Amino acid sequence: MRLSTSLGAVGIAATLVLTGCAGANTDSTPAESGAALTIAKPDGAITTESHNPYLGDSSASKYGYAKVIFEPLALVNPTGDLGTTPWLAESVEWNDDYTELTVVPRSGVKWSDGTEFTGDDIVFTFDQFLTGRLADTSGLKYEGATVDGDAITLKFADSKYIAQSRVLHTPIVPKHIWEEIDDPNTDPLTGEGLAVGTGPYVLDTWSTESVTLTANEDYWGGDLAVPELHYVSYGDNAALTTALVSGEADWAQAFIPQIEESYLAADEDNHFLASPTAGAGTLFMNLQTEPFDDPALRQALAWTIDRQAYVDIAREGASTAIWSATGLSGLLEDEILPEYQGEEYEVDVDRAKGILEDAGYTWKDEKLIDPDGDAVSFSISVPAGWSDWNTEQALIAEELDAALGIEVKVDQPDWGGWDAARQEGTFQAIIHWLEDTGNAYGLYTSTMDPKWIVDDRAQFNFGRFDDPAVTEALNTYANASSDADREAALAVMQAAFVENVPAIPLGSHPLLGEYNTRNYVGFPTEDDQYASADPTQPGIVQILAKLQPAD
Repeated sequence: MRLSTSLGAVGIAATLVLTGCAGANTDSTPAESGAALTIAKPDGAITTESHNPYLGDSSASKYGYAKVIFEPLALVNPTGDLGTTPWLAESVEWNDDYTELTVVPRSGVKWSDGTEFTGDDIVFTFDQFLTGRLADTSGLKYEGATVDGDAITLKFADSKYIAQSRVLHTPIVPKHIWEEIDDPNTDPLTGEGLAVGTGPYVLDTWSTESVTLTANEDYWGGDLAVPELHYVSYGDNAALTTALVSGEADWAQAFIPQIEESYLAADEDNHFLASPTAGAGTLFMNLQTEPFDDPALRQALAWTIDRQAYVDIAREGASTAIWSATGLSGLLEDEILPEYQGEEYEVDVDRAKGILEDAGYTWKDEKLIDPDGDAVSFSISVPAGWSDWNTEQALIAEELDAALGIEVKVDQPDWGGWDAARQEGTFQAIIHWLEDTGNAYGLYTSTMDPKWIVDDRAQFNFGRFDDPAVTEALNTYANASSDADREAALAVMQAAFVENVPAIPLGSHPLLGEYNTRNYVGFPTEDDQYASADPTQPGIVQILAKLQPAD
């Protein structure tokens, strides 16, 4: 079974070497030599200039161009093999309980201002969290570093097994510049010579309409095929789709309805890749209220809801169905314990009805009646405008009415009302995403962990499941120093999920990418998901380093 996701077997600290994946070539129109790539988002104009990679509302973060200026120690692939590729570190190695990370800085790397990159920059970057210069918004709980020759060991207050990417994706910044910044929590880095990184591109011009970056001529990763990047933000998905179809934009991350007709059919060089992750679009049920306080009803729903319809109709193919009774997606099949291998749901209405009959349910006038004599009905809530999940609401309502005689009311409030209800527990059912930790913990903490309930407000575990044995197992899984301990904890969590059905995962929550190969090839493909094709993810530097001119 695979208990680790990105760094090899649990308890076996393995030094990782830099790996690469070749991109496939495709037929294309004659390539434009030295063409720029335009990377697009549908978020409208960003009015405030800020190049600070640690600020979530900075233009660098919102547009995504921070990822090609400031690089991390390693890249954790959220899809494909879920593996890790060392990046600014030549090697990364965790100790047995994942409280210490030992890295060796990559040699021959320079900051874009020509200064040599050293291990001092790594220690300085993390020490900012220790001293409070930078807010620890990722919850790293960093405790300091030790240096032994070229090796640097970063120490943390608790296990980072379930948060490896948070550590490894921390943007590394230059000590010689950042030690002069008064408050890195607020500084926009708009002064001359402040937006300095090790990345493949350097900032050239900025405006509220677009940002231009040019290739870093001294990039440690070698020559770059793409000389220039343009980051452009359009008003909405419709405008973005128009730009992609016309060739005005080359690369984007967006959910495009009817993507075959509206985008792919427009040009044979247009491509779309939906990369599954360990997260999932999930039906959360309020376990504290009727009708979901009865596990028999939840089990019946699990045997009735059509996950393939979710994939094919609601997500238009941009997902993979999750049928395992454990709730785990195909990416995590190695974490499905032997006793649950092959134990999968399907659409089996007769079985669902049998479960309900055994629990005392009946039918009257084709409507499901609970053991107290009341007709079973509930509402399912998703914000208006979330078109894929709005479609799934309608599908579930149709499926449950036709199969079981359950009335499902479709509720589509504004985001604020929906957010308040999910936190306060005043909903009956919602569709929501999971915390994606790259392993089984993400699903089980999201659906069964009371740690998410603070001051009676939920950030996950919206159904408010609470079992002390499961809570203990979740904590053990997160902090264990041996494969055996983690497997024992997983057995408790998995059994509880199968028995109680606290939530129903529908399909993998994918990372989306639209791109064209008119001028460049080497993007991730269905057969070679060395990274996701989402240009807002850290793996964009890996993709840009691999792109080559099209024939």
